[in-house]
Order: sequence, then structure tokens, then C-alpha cells
Amino acid sequence: MRSVQLIVAVVMKQFVPDVQRGVKFVMDRCVQDVLEYDVSSVNAFVVNRVLMKVYVQIVNRKVKKKMEKNKSQESKKQELKASLKTTQKSSSQAERNEKRRVALRFSPTAWAKLLYFRDKSDNEVGGFGITDPDDLLFVKEFVTVKQEVTAVSVKFDDEAVANFFEDQVDLGRKPEQFARIWLHSHPGNSPEPSFVDEETFERVFGNCQWAVLFVVAQDNKTYAKLNFNVGPGGQALIPTVIDYGQDFGPSDHELWDAEYAANIKATEWLSTRTAEDKSSDKPDLTGYALPYDFIEEFERMEPEERQFILDELADRPDLWNEEEVMLL
Repeated sequence: MRSVQLIVAVVMKQFVPDVQRGVKFVMDRCVQDVLEYDVSSVNAFVVNRVLMKVYVQIVNRKVKKKMEKNKSQESKKQELKASLKTTQKSSSQAERNEKRRVALRFSPTAWAKLLYFRDKSDNEVGGFGITDPDDLLFVKEFVTVKQEVTAVSVKFDDEAVANFFEDQVDLGRKPEQFARIWLHSHPGNSPEPSFVDEETFERVFGNCQWAVLFVVAQDNKTYAKLNFNVGPGGQALIPTVIDYGQDFGPSDHELWDAEYAANIKATEWLSTRTAEDKSSDKPDLTGYALPYDFIEEFERMEPEERQFILDELADRPDLWNEEEVMLL
């Protein structure tokens, strides 16, 4: 009995408000019934009520902690998902930027104009790529200058190039926007640059911080070499892409025909000499539109290019009379 009283005393000391409410409930509602029981029954009744209250509080705290934990975990999951989404988006953007960075891209209009000029004759044709200052490998325009072309060469007019540069500067463009991408075509099916192409590119663009040599063949195969002189310098072949994701204008064949007629002058690469030249005792080859060291150049050509030249010669028997053969 004494131990029970001690337990009741301790419990009542810790939970006085609950004990008081419990005693009041007993006194008000169950006075007669309580008087008929012994003290141990009364104490058990009060203790059970208090313990039940404590149990409920403990359960509520556990439930609250679990809910907070679940909420925290859910919040972490949401943060993780958002982080992954941001990372994937950044990764995708980085991949797109990487593709743009390493590829020579053409607007559909610029590409169509380049092919239109290529298909106007069986000769080469050349020009410059125009770009925006924030996207230097995206060719939005293909522009030509006065030039003499043959089946194996392109020769720009120096004065025309100077005027072109001046006009571009007047338009507010910097040299890297109009004088870094050299574009030209090959009439055969090989886009590989010739020895003369490589020599010209090195001579004209070799001192630039960067430049691109681009060739498109008759079957639309392409060659694009990025040359850079920053740091240790170097060069790399890069792919060619037609970028339909940028704004582009319509084709204008009438305007393109006028530009072609004004700038492109075809010459015979094995043209005959004048009567005055023939009368001289010493052979003079200055009137020929041959590239320098043609035999060496011919040996360096791809099989398709050599065959194209041979076929051209076969169709022109007037070039191969005995006198011409002796002079060459």
C-alpha cells in the first residue's frame, strides 16, 4: 500500500494539472462509487488516466517527428529533382554550344547561294563568309568579289578585295566577321584542298589569329579546316552543318545571277597563245591560266580531279596540236 502511495505521489507531482482534473472528475461524477472501493482502486484509476494522457502525447510527438522527417525528405527530393533538371538543362545547353563551337554552320540561304554559284559552270568559284560578332562560325551570307576562275583555280582581283574590305568596315563589321572564312568550290567530287589551295590559305590567312579553309565538291562533300595561331597554334578539321534553327531569308536567283555575271570571269586554263607570242623564239607561258608547278599539282590531285581534267582535254582536241605539245 505504501509503495502505491509513493507512485501516486510521484505521478501527481509530475502531472499535477492532469491529476487535479482526474480527482475532480472522480469527486463530481463518481463520489458514491469511489467510497465503496478501497484506496488502491482509486489510485489505479487516476494513474491509468494520467498514463493514457502521457502515451497519447508521446504518440503525437512521434507522429509529428515522422511527418517532419517525411516533409524534409520530400523537400530534399524536390531539391534533388530541381538540381538534376538544372544540370540536365545546362548539360544540354553545353552540348548545343559545343556543337556550335566546333562546327562550321551555314544559314540555308548562304548554303543555297554557294551551291547555286558552284553549279553555274564547271569552274571553281570562291568568296567570303559573313558572320555575326557573337557567332563567328555561323555563315549567314556568302559574298563574292571579282575573280578569274578555271576548272582548277580561283584568282581574286586585289582591288576588288580591297573594296570589299572597305565596304564591310563601313557597315560596322570587324575583320573576323568578313575576312576569316574562305569559301570555294571544286568542280569534281573531291573536296580535298589542292596544293595551291593550301599555299594560298597559308600565305593570305597564315598571320590571322584564326581562319577557316572551306571547300565544297560537286557531290556536296565538304572540307573545313580551322587554323588558329593563338597560344601554341594548331589546326583541326571540323564538320559542316546547315543550321535551320536560325532566321534566314529567301533565295533570290535574279540578284545572284547579276552578282555572278559581275564578279565571275571564266578563263581557259590551257588557253592558246596569241600570234605575236607564237612568233617569238622563246616559249612564253605567261598567257596560260595554269597554276604554278602544274605537273606537281596534277600529281597531288585526287583521282577524280585528274580524271575530270583528262576528260576536259579529251573534249578539246584543238588544245593538243603538235605545236602546243612542243611548247608545253
